[in-house]
Amino acid sequence: MRCPYCDFAETRVTDSRDAEDGIRRRRECLSCGQRFTTYERIQTSTLMVVKKDGRREEFSREKLLRGLRKACEKRPLPAGTVEAVADDIEATLRSQGLPEVPTEGIGELVMDHLRQLDHIAYIRFASVYREFADLDALKEEMEALAATGVSPGAGMDQPTLFPREQLETLSRRVRPVARSRRRGRPRKVPPPEAPPKPLPGQEGPQARSRQGRRSG
Repeated sequence: MRCPYCDFAETRVTDSRDAEDGIRRRRECLSCGQRFTTYERIQTSTLMVVKKDGRREEFSREKLLRGLRKACEKRPLPAGTVEAVADDIEATLRSQGLPEVPTEGIGELVMDHLRQLDHIAYIRFASVYREFADLDALKEEMEALAATGVSPGAGMDQPTLFPREQLETLSRRVRPVARSRRRGRPRKVPPPEAPPKPLPGQEGPQARSRQGRRSG
């Protein structure tokens, strides 16, 4: 086993564990010290896929994974979901005991899984697999999907950073922020009120002197 980092030919196994379809080994390079993981799977009989044009090619799990990942890109699915779907589809195909399977059969299996898993991923895959000619064909597929009444699998909500109970507690503690005054024209300040006029007999010295000059 060559090291993927420095291409040294000798490595040692530091840990081995059973996986779902083989053995998982943790290895360490004897030259650079880097560690990496390898998987050992049972080599089963070759499964051939018959294409639409009649060509035949060996079944590729990696190709199946690429198609699933493209359909499920940026969807709120738990980690490992796509790999689990690929494993289930491959197991179903091999359990049939047939030396070759048509590509249509693989596509229908993928659509069955995505229909139960995520409707957006299902429409993405169906639009490529069934080659919708126009928007009307896409609309018919969406109406057929809605008519089934099948909802995506539970537990597919977008994971949150905090537990739901903690988020509810934090939301109750948050106080509403007071609204700031809108920016715009300055507020008009009312003019100061004029002082009240003095009553007769309460005029000041200056007012009495002015009255004297007028009378004179």
